[in-house]
Amino acid sequence: MSTGLLACVALLGALSGLAAPRAARHFTAPPASRERDPARDHAAGTGTVPGTVPHAEDTPAVARDADKAPAVVRDGDAGPSVVRVVEAAWGASAGALVFAGLAATLGADPALPVLLALAAVGQVLALVDLACLRLPDPLVGTAGLVAAGGLAGVAATSGNPGHLLGAMAGAVLCFACHVLLALLPGSRLGFGDVKLAAVLGLPLGWLGGPTLALGLLLPHLLHGVVVLVLLAAGRVRRDTPLPLGPALLTGAWLAALTA
Repeated sequence: MSTGLLACVALLGALSGLAAPRAARHFTAPPASRERDPARDHAAGTGTVPGTVPHAEDTPAVARDADKAPAVVRDGDAGPSVVRVVEAAWGASAGALVFAGLAATLGADPALPVLLALAAVGQVLALVDLACLRLPDPLVGTAGLVAAGGLAGVAATSGNPGHLLGAMAGAVLCFACHVLLALLPGSRLGFGDVKLAAVLGLPLGWLGGPTLALGLLLPHLLHGVVVLVLLAAGRVRRDTPLPLGPALLTGAWLAALTA
């Protein structure tokens, strides 16, 4: 792949990384609070029946002068916080690295756009899992549709159905292995992780047996190293739940770079 095209792919990854935190906040934000009924709230404050108009003398002075009060300026309205700036810079850098790595490895492979789209969804999944220890089904389902539909389309247009069979075998193998891990006594592997592993098995199986084997092994090695480092630093305890999604995604990406 030419340097100019690689730079364009990296820029696309940076834009994807910039958008990922905003998309992740959609899945990590608390539920919207109950919508207030102005009539009910006013009645509660004035002792009047909803639907009736109170006399001016019955309305508290604070309520009468509310329209004259200056608007309250929130801290976040003054501009993006330092945390948001760092978050954006980190996301853009990670996205550019992920996209550029895939592009440099796969080159003109017709499956590259599918893997780039899957990587974009994966960035959002990683952020959500880090924030709230869950992998939402809508996001995992979207990743699955992108991978399965995209790879099926590539197999149909390239006339190489063998790769699609490999992708299906990879998904089945990843699903079966992680189901067994989840059913082990004391396992903390959630079925969100199992479903994500099955989705990642599609591109890993597409890229071949050695890539699939590495993609099965690397995530758990990475996760184990992170856990050991955090334990040694006293940041977590042995019973502290930690997300596996980022390790699954990172391991699959690193395995794809060896294809």
